[in-house]
Amino acid sequence: MTTVTTRTIAYPADGLTMLGHLALPAGTGRRPAVLLGPEGPGLNDVQRRRADALAELGYVVFAFDLHGGRWISDPQEMLARVMPMLADPDRLRDLGRAALDVLRDEPRTDPGRIAAIGYGTGGAIALELGRAGEDLRAIGTVNGLVTGRPGETERIRCPVWAGVGSEDPIMAPAQREAFAAEMQAAGVDWRLVVYGGAEHAFHHPPVGHAVRPGVAHHPRQAERAWRDVLGLLAECLPVT
Repeated sequence: MTTVTTRTIAYPADGLTMLGHLALPAGTGRRPAVLLGPEGPGLNDVQRRRADALAELGYVVFAFDLHGGRWISDPQEMLARVMPMLADPDRLRDLGRAALDVLRDEPRTDPGRIAAIGYGTGGAIALELGRAGEDLRAIGTVNGLVTGRPGETERIRCPVWAGVGSEDPIMAPAQREAFAAEMQAAGVDWRLVVYGGAEHAFHHPPVGHAVRPGVAHHPRQAERAWRDVLGLLAECLPVT
């Protein structure tokens, strides 16, 4: 097992002081990098562990923050903050670009080899960075199949992978179909994996508080989705 170095980085975004998690692989040279976006409640140890696991594989990883160092456990409070974000593509882009600047400023990052992977709200941010024309090698979104403004998806210049649970009431079949139609019409190299029996946030381990209906962990499909994320990175951003 290689040695991973981590540190917390404070940076400004959305009128807050964000606290992101940087994970660096062993060595001193430049490496391919991954911008990692959290679910709507925000950055927690689940995402930090994901970042560390990717750093073990040789990637520089920055798991970014959404709420100024908070992880919002109350569903209603979380929705009150997140839903206006999701309705404002420019705000999502500003959140993503602030984090992307941190990742690009890291000396270990190869700025020409960056992927954006996100879960829920973090996945929506990854997609909006692509629609904004940011130079990315791959975009991955789990449960964040948001559609964009007309004519902007054509700016995505890298493969897009999306994953969603078949029983997800938030990313329902109509939303999946709209996402697929948008990607296809824009000429994007895209794929969509539907994980049978899984609900919303199936990839996140159980939490010790009430969650919205239709939100549940599905361990088998969570493991498969993680393998698919790794496969996307191996294809588009190989560690050499």
